[in-house]
Amino acid sequence: MRLPRDVKDLEDLARADLLDLWQAIFDAPAPRMLSQPFLRRFIAFEMQSRRHGGLPRAVTTALGKGTDAKPKASSPALKPGRRLLREWNGVTHVVDVTDQGFAWNGTSYRSLSAIAREITGAHWSGPRFFGLSSKPSQ
Repeated sequence: MRLPRDVKDLEDLARADLLDLWQAIFDAPAPRMLSQPFLRRFIAFEMQSRRHGGLPRAVTTALGKGTDAKPKASSPALKPGRRLLREWNGVTHVVDVTDQGFAWNGTSYRSLSAIAREITGAHWSGPRFFGLSSKPSQ
């Protein structure tokens, strides 16, 4: 099948033609159950990408790494015996990591979030409150 010259030419193609075009472009059959509008958008993106030089090198490199890359740990491992310190409203709070969870002010807790809630009176992410993870990027 010959590639359409322009993206707007995709509008008039039937589903069978879109599937043939997908095969011609990607040298593989289209994933099952894709709608015609999605097929059109995906093929249009590929046509424009090829016409304008493809994706930036950083993007293709990142895509090439795929799922083989090891995920980064979101916070350090909390092993029993570790101590966490957090100053809040002029008071330093000390939390000990235990085999069962966490100990703070002589009481055992299963999560850092419960301790952060007790300290602040508001809902907090425990790991974030104790500086083990950063603020999510927006």
